[in-house]
Amino acid sequence: MIIYHGSKNIIEKPEYGKGKPYNDYGRGFYCTEFPELAKEWACDDEGGGYANKYELDLTGLKTLDLNGKDFCILHWISILLSNRRFTLDNDLAAQARTYILKNFPVSTEGIDIIKGYRADDSYFSYARDFLQNTISVKRLSQVMKLGNLGNQIVLISPKAFENIHFLGYEEAPQETHLPLRKKRDELARVAYLTNRQGIEFSTDDLYMIDIIRNGVNADDPRLQ
Repeated sequence: MIIYHGSKNIIEKPEYGKGKPYNDYGRGFYCTEFPELAKEWACDDEGGGYANKYELDLTGLKTLDLNGKDFCILHWISILLSNRRFTLDNDLAAQARTYILKNFPVSTEGIDIIKGYRADDSYFSYARDFLQNTISVKRLSQVMKLGNLGNQIVLISPKAFENIHFLGYEEAPQETHLPLRKKRDELARVAYLTNRQGIEFSTDDLYMIDIIRNGVNADDPRLQ
Protein backbone atom coordinates (compact mmCIF):
# COMPACT_ATOMS: atom_id res chain seq x y z
CA MET A 1 0.00 0.00 0.00
CA ILE A 2 1.06 3.63 -0.51
CA ILE A 3 1.14 5.74 2.65
CA TYR A 4 2.22 9.27 3.62
CA HIS A 5 3.77 10.78 6.71
CA GLY A 6 3.48 14.50 7.43
CA SER A 7 6.58 15.98 9.04
CA LYS A 8 8.80 19.02 9.34
CA ASN A 9 11.55 16.87 7.87
CA ILE A 10 12.22 14.66 4.87
CA ILE A 11 12.43 11.14 6.33
CA GLU A 12 13.98 8.66 3.93
CA LYS A 13 14.43 5.90 6.52
CA PRO A 14 11.94 5.84 9.40
CA GLU A 15 13.56 4.43 12.56
CA TYR A 16 11.93 1.97 14.90
CA GLY A 17 11.74 3.20 18.50
CA LYS A 18 11.52 6.88 17.64
CA GLY A 19 8.50 9.09 18.32
CA LYS A 20 6.49 10.14 21.35
CA PRO A 21 5.17 7.39 23.66
CA TYR A 22 1.97 9.33 24.43
CA ASN A 23 0.53 9.42 20.91
CA ASP A 24 -2.85 7.81 20.17
CA TYR A 25 -1.48 4.28 19.78
CA GLY A 26 1.80 4.71 21.61
CA ARG A 27 5.24 4.93 20.04
CA GLY A 28 5.23 4.32 16.30
CA PHE A 29 5.38 5.81 12.81
CA TYR A 30 2.04 7.48 12.04
CA CYS A 31 0.87 7.64 8.44
CA THR A 32 -2.20 8.17 6.27
CA GLU A 33 -3.32 6.96 2.87
CA PHE A 34 -4.19 10.54 1.89
CA PRO A 35 -1.39 12.91 0.82
CA GLU A 36 -3.42 16.06 1.47
CA LEU A 37 -4.00 15.04 5.09
CA ALA A 38 -0.27 14.37 5.50
CA LYS A 39 0.44 17.87 4.20
CA GLU A 40 -1.99 19.39 6.69
CA TRP A 41 -0.48 17.43 9.58
CA ALA A 42 3.01 18.58 8.53
CA CYS A 43 2.08 22.22 9.15
CA ASP A 44 1.71 24.20 12.35
CA ASP A 45 1.95 27.80 13.47
CA GLU A 46 5.74 27.68 13.19
CA GLY A 47 5.92 26.66 9.54
CA GLY A 48 5.29 24.15 6.80
CA GLY A 49 6.77 20.73 6.12
CA TYR A 50 6.65 17.70 3.86
CA ALA A 51 4.39 14.79 2.96
CA ASN A 52 6.83 11.87 2.84
CA LYS A 53 5.64 9.10 0.52
CA TYR A 54 6.28 5.38 1.11
CA GLU A 55 5.42 1.97 -0.22
CA LEU A 56 4.54 -0.46 2.57
CA ASP A 57 4.86 -4.16 1.74
CA LEU A 58 2.17 -5.93 3.79
CA THR A 59 3.58 -9.40 3.16
CA GLY A 60 3.92 -11.22 6.46
CA LEU A 61 2.67 -8.28 8.53
CA LYS A 62 -0.15 -8.58 11.05
CA THR A 63 -2.59 -5.66 11.19
CA LEU A 64 -4.86 -4.73 14.10
CA ASP A 65 -7.83 -2.92 12.54
CA LEU A 66 -9.78 -1.11 15.26
CA ASN A 67 -12.66 -0.62 12.82
CA GLY A 68 -12.88 -4.34 12.14
CA LYS A 69 -15.74 -6.63 13.20
CA ASP A 70 -13.92 -7.80 16.33
CA PHE A 71 -13.81 -4.32 17.84
CA CYS A 72 -16.19 -1.52 18.81
CA ILE A 73 -15.57 2.16 19.44
CA LEU A 74 -14.90 1.51 23.14
CA HIS A 75 -11.82 -0.49 22.14
CA TRP A 76 -10.57 2.64 20.38
CA ILE A 77 -11.16 4.68 23.54
CA SER A 78 -9.41 1.99 25.59
CA ILE A 79 -6.23 2.24 23.56
CA LEU A 80 -6.37 6.05 23.79
CA LEU A 81 -6.70 5.81 27.57
CA SER A 82 -3.73 3.45 27.65
CA ASN A 83 -1.44 5.84 25.78
CA ARG A 84 -2.59 9.45 25.91
CA ARG A 85 -2.28 11.69 28.96
CA PHE A 86 -5.27 13.84 29.82
CA THR A 87 -7.29 15.04 32.80
CA LEU A 88 -10.78 13.69 33.51
CA ASP A 89 -13.06 16.33 34.98
CA ASN A 90 -15.47 14.35 37.16
CA ASP A 91 -15.85 11.16 39.21
CA LEU A 92 -17.90 9.38 36.54
CA ALA A 93 -15.19 9.92 33.94
CA ALA A 94 -12.60 8.48 36.32
CA GLN A 95 -14.80 5.40 36.87
CA ALA A 96 -15.34 5.18 33.11
CA ARG A 97 -11.60 5.06 32.53
CA THR A 98 -11.20 2.15 34.95
CA TYR A 99 -14.19 0.29 33.50
CA ILE A 100 -13.16 0.63 29.86
CA LEU A 101 -9.55 -0.38 30.48
CA LYS A 102 -10.75 -3.49 32.35
CA ASN A 103 -13.55 -4.58 30.02
CA PHE A 104 -12.32 -3.44 26.59
CA PRO A 105 -8.58 -4.19 26.61
CA VAL A 106 -6.65 -4.17 23.34
CA SER A 107 -3.52 -6.28 23.05
CA THR A 108 -0.88 -5.26 20.53
CA GLU A 109 1.33 -8.29 21.18
CA GLY A 110 2.52 -9.72 17.87
CA ILE A 111 1.02 -6.80 15.96
CA ASP A 112 3.00 -4.96 13.28
CA ILE A 113 0.50 -2.29 12.16
CA ILE A 114 -2.43 -0.57 13.87
CA LYS A 115 -5.20 0.94 11.78
CA GLY A 116 -7.82 3.20 13.37
CA TYR A 117 -9.24 6.65 13.92
CA ARG A 118 -6.93 9.60 14.29
CA ALA A 119 -7.59 11.52 17.52
CA ASP A 120 -7.23 15.12 16.36
CA ASP A 121 -8.07 17.71 19.02
CA SER A 122 -11.74 17.75 18.02
CA TYR A 123 -11.96 13.94 18.01
CA PHE A 124 -10.27 13.83 21.38
CA SER A 125 -12.89 16.20 22.80
CA TYR A 126 -15.66 13.88 21.53
CA ALA A 127 -14.12 10.95 23.40
CA ARG A 128 -13.86 13.08 26.55
CA ASP A 129 -17.53 14.06 26.23
CA PHE A 130 -18.48 10.39 26.02
CA LEU A 131 -16.48 9.52 29.14
CA GLN A 132 -18.21 12.37 30.98
CA ASN A 133 -21.67 11.04 29.98
CA THR A 134 -22.43 13.99 27.67
CA ILE A 135 -22.95 11.95 24.49
CA SER A 136 -23.98 8.35 23.79
CA VAL A 137 -22.20 5.48 22.05
CA LYS A 138 -24.30 5.99 18.94
CA ARG A 139 -23.55 9.71 18.89
CA LEU A 140 -19.84 9.12 19.39
CA SER A 141 -19.81 6.69 16.45
CA GLN A 142 -21.51 9.30 14.28
CA VAL A 143 -19.22 12.21 15.12
CA MET A 144 -16.08 10.18 14.42
CA LYS A 145 -16.96 10.60 10.74
CA LEU A 146 -16.84 14.41 10.97
CA GLY A 147 -13.82 16.08 9.40
CA ASN A 148 -13.18 13.23 6.94
CA LEU A 149 -9.87 12.33 8.54
CA GLY A 150 -10.03 8.70 7.52
CA ASN A 151 -7.87 6.17 9.34
CA GLN A 152 -4.26 6.45 10.38
CA ILE A 153 -1.81 3.64 9.68
CA VAL A 154 0.73 3.17 12.47
CA LEU A 155 3.87 1.04 12.16
CA ILE A 156 4.80 -0.35 15.58
CA SER A 157 7.13 -3.34 15.04
CA PRO A 158 10.68 -3.73 13.73
CA LYS A 159 9.33 -5.99 10.98
CA ALA A 160 6.96 -3.26 9.78
CA PHE A 161 9.83 -0.78 9.59
CA GLU A 162 11.81 -3.22 7.47
CA ASN A 163 8.93 -3.34 4.97
CA ILE A 164 8.63 0.39 4.31
CA HIS A 165 10.39 1.99 1.34
CA PHE A 166 10.78 5.72 0.66
CA LEU A 167 9.36 6.92 -2.67
CA GLY A 168 9.89 10.65 -2.35
CA TYR A 169 8.12 13.65 -0.88
CA GLU A 170 5.89 16.61 -1.65
CA GLU A 171 6.29 20.02 -0.06
CA ALA A 172 3.56 21.31 2.25
CA PRO A 173 3.68 25.12 2.37
CA GLN A 174 2.29 26.55 5.59
CA GLU A 175 0.28 29.28 3.86
CA THR A 176 -1.62 26.65 1.87
CA HIS A 177 -2.12 23.71 4.21
CA LEU A 178 -2.29 25.16 7.72
CA PRO A 179 -5.53 27.07 6.92
CA LEU A 180 -6.95 23.85 5.46
CA ARG A 181 -6.08 21.96 8.64
CA LYS A 182 -7.68 24.59 10.86
CA LYS A 183 -10.76 24.81 8.64
CA ARG A 184 -11.23 21.02 8.71
CA ASP A 185 -11.10 21.01 12.49
CA GLU A 186 -13.40 24.03 12.78
CA LEU A 187 -16.02 22.55 10.45
CA ALA A 188 -15.98 19.29 12.42
CA ARG A 189 -16.53 21.16 15.68
CA VAL A 190 -19.35 23.26 14.23
CA ALA A 191 -21.08 20.17 12.82
CA TYR A 192 -20.73 18.45 16.20
CA LEU A 193 -22.30 21.34 18.13
CA THR A 194 -25.01 21.93 15.53
CA ASN A 195 -26.07 18.29 15.42
CA ARG A 196 -26.19 18.06 19.21
CA GLN A 197 -28.90 20.70 19.34
CA GLY A 198 -31.43 18.51 17.52
CA ILE A 199 -30.53 15.16 19.03
CA GLU A 200 -33.32 12.89 20.30
CA PHE A 201 -32.80 10.47 23.15
CA SER A 202 -33.38 6.80 22.39
CA THR A 203 -34.23 4.13 24.93
CA ASP A 204 -31.89 1.61 23.30
CA ASP A 205 -28.88 3.93 23.18
CA LEU A 206 -26.10 3.68 25.73
CA TYR A 207 -24.42 6.39 27.77
CA MET A 208 -21.34 5.79 29.86
CA ILE A 209 -23.34 5.56 33.07
CA ASP A 210 -25.58 2.87 31.50
CA ILE A 211 -22.52 0.86 30.49
CA ILE A 212 -21.10 0.92 34.03
CA ARG A 213 -24.40 0.30 35.84
CA ASN A 214 -25.43 -2.60 33.61
CA GLY A 215 -22.02 -4.20 33.26
CA VAL A 216 -22.06 -3.89 29.47
CA ASN A 217 -19.21 -5.70 27.73
CA ALA A 218 -17.87 -6.01 24.20
CA ASP A 219 -20.41 -8.70 23.25
CA ASP A 220 -23.37 -6.34 23.61
CA PRO A 221 -24.91 -5.81 20.12
CA ARG A 222 -25.68 -2.16 20.94
CA LEU A 223 -21.97 -1.43 20.78
CA GLN A 224 -21.54 -2.78 17.25
